[in-house]
Parts: sequence; structure tokens; C-alpha cells
Amino acid sequence: MNPQEREKLILIGRKFRIPGAFQDGHRIKIGHINETFGATYVDGKEVSRVVHQTINTQVFREPIPLMNNVVRVTEHLRRKLAAEGASDLRRRSLEVIPTHDGLPYHIDEDGRYWRTFVFVEGVRSYDAVQTPLQAAQAGHAFGRFQALLSDLPARELATTIPDFHHTPKRFERLLKAIEIDEFNRAKSASKEIAFAQSMAPVVSALVDAEARGDVPLRVTHNDTKFNNVLLDEESGEAMCVVDLDTVMPGLVLYDFGDMVRTTTSRTAEDEQYLDRVELEMPMFEALARGYIEATRDFVTPAERRLMVLSGKLITFTIGIRFLTDYLQGDQYFRIHREHHNLDRCRKQFKLIQSIQTKEDEMQRLVERL
Repeated sequence: MNPQEREKLILIGRKFRIPGAFQDGHRIKIGHINETFGATYVDGKEVSRVVHQTINTQVFREPIPLMNNVVRVTEHLRRKLAAEGASDLRRRSLEVIPTHDGLPYHIDEDGRYWRTFVFVEGVRSYDAVQTPLQAAQAGHAFGRFQALLSDLPARELATTIPDFHHTPKRFERLLKAIEIDEFNRAKSASKEIAFAQSMAPVVSALVDAEARGDVPLRVTHNDTKFNNVLLDEESGEAMCVVDLDTVMPGLVLYDFGDMVRTTTSRTAEDEQYLDRVELEMPMFEALARGYIEATRDFVTPAERRLMVLSGKLITFTIGIRFLTDYLQGDQYFRIHREHHNLDRCRKQFKLIQSIQTKEDEMQRLVERL
């Protein structure tokens, strides 16, 4: 952290209800979208650790409804957990620290939105799943998250990114980006474009199921990457679900599908060695078992029948988002090397191909659980 960032962080910290004085801070290099900093405050013998974070308003264009969602959801989670007698509430749900004005955000002199959370102690995240036990913990954590929020009316929350998992609209944007090819990148992605176009017959499967009334609208996380679950450093138990910016009305299948994408292959999201990328059935079985155990009381038979398809389709949706961003000049996802978004796309498409070879086996497994 440079001196200018440190001074800025000190000024930001003074806007929030944090006891004590700023001691130190550091940049946390996580996520594609927002800037995140850790900071420590000391008040006598009391030490408070917090997370200060900007909200990227190029991505989240309505930050106030977004933060209202976050407050509504985290308070609901803590009430439900407290009613169940859960301990360590600050480790099991994010807690928003308000400003001195009682708001969940502060707007600085540059017009940037900041929010502050209590730091979750004694946990860590992983970019890639390492064991079936971790996959089971991820499935249970996000399933439990959905279960605790199942009595919160979905339509009372704002939609923070319209059509976030609307695969047909994402597909339309890809086709438009291919046609325009503003940055002359379509040729370098010709194989990926051909594969994407081959998936056209299934792109509307989930939105069609919702339109028919087969699957209900619920409060969902919508970004269930494995690194959005914090695991206890000692026991490995899933403690807390984080990154709540996309919590909004959605389908539980969006969440399960993204878990399949991120917890069934022990490879990073941008893996370049594609021969390493495959869906591992022990990982999928552990994930599905953990998720179904947590959601058995409210998930419908129709939702369960579509779980395997959702894994393929949400992986495809994320893949074409990476591909579209690559064709449009890397405007959305933060990149760290040339062709980074194309690498991300290639990983997703290779995982889809692996799912396709194991789809029947996966379906039989879900039906048995």
C-alpha cells in the first residue's frame, strides 16, 4: 500500500463506526470487480479488524439498492442463526458496519462508494477446491445460505445486475460481439465461438422452466464460486458465505450450477493447461450430497431434476461472458495478462465437454441422493 492509499484509508475509516484509531492497512488482492483493503484499529486493549471495500459502479450501477440488499440479507441471516442458537455469529454471516450517519455506505469526494464489514477471523478461502470434503462443505454452505433465506420474499430485494444469469440474453450479446468484432479478436477465438454456437439448442432451458412455472423465484447468491465460502482454518468447516453483491431474486439452479463449475475440478478459473480440466465425480458427489442435505426441506422435485443441466448451462453462461468480454476489449473482468479472458473461457468450455461425457452418471447420482 502506497502512502496515498494509506492516507485515503485513514480518512475512509473515520466515516464508519469503528472504535479506536487506525493502526495499519493493506490491499487484499481478491476478486475481479471491487477494490478491497484490510485495516486494523486499536482502542486501548481492544483490536478491531475490518474490511473496507469500494463498489464498482461501472458494474453495479445502483449501489444504494445493492447495499440495502446486503443489509437486509445479513440481518435476516443473523436473526435466523441466533434463533437456532448458533455461536460465533460474526464468523457465520457478514456484518455491515454503518457510517456515523447510520448508512451502510459512504460516498467519498470522488464519488466512489465505500462499505465496511467486520473481518471474519480464523478462516481462509481457496481459489480451487482441493478435496471432496471441501466440495461437500461448499455445497452445504450455499445450500444452507439458501435455506436460511427461503422465507425472505425474493421480490422484496432489488435486482443488482439485470439478467445476470439469463443465458439467452448473454448468448445474444455474444453473437453481437462476434458480429461487430471491434477489437479484431474473433479470429483468435474461432474455436471457442464455434463451440458456443453449438450450444444454442439448450441456452433457454432454465429461463423456459421459470417461465412455465416449473421452478420458483427465490433469494439466491448468484456467484457461488468456491472462493466465496470461508472455511475454518483448523477444522475446514464452512463458516461464512461472502461476496453478496449479486444476492437478489434468482433460481436455486443458478447457484448449484455455478458450484458445479467451481468445485468439481481442482483447477483455477483461468487454468491454461486444459488437459488438467475435468469434472471429477468424487467432487461432484460430495458437492451434490452437501447441497441436497442442506436444501432437502424446500427444494422441489423439478428443481432437483434440473440440477445437472444447470451445471452445464451456468458453466456455459460464465464461459460466454468471458468470451464476450474478450471480444469487447476486456471491459468487465479485471485481467492480469494478455488473452486472460480467453483463457478463462477455454477453461469453462473444457469443463462443459467433461460434463457432457458424464451427464447420465451425474443425473443418476442426484436421483439417488
